Amino acid sequence: MDKTKDVTGRIIALFLSSALGIITGSAIIGGIPVWKSAALAGFTAVAGVAEKLAKASVDGNLTKQEISDAFGGNGKTVKAKK
Repeated sequence: MDKTKDVTGRIIALFLSSALGIITGSAIIGGIPVWKSAALAGFTAVAGVAEKLAKASVDGNLTKQEISDAFGGNGKTVKAKK
């Protein structure tokens, strides 16, 4: 259950960070509604991580390191800058 919470929280953060990054670009380029471009960016990022998690869990066991690697992290907590 702890791994599920970790993955769920990280998926939400990944979706939001990917979506927020594209909002400015879609506002500048125009032609595509902002919500559509943000949703596409978020879903694309989540799909990439979901694919990595699926590949890592083929053996039936998903470790914390494999989860961290799928998200592109090194397992260390990011510290807020002062």
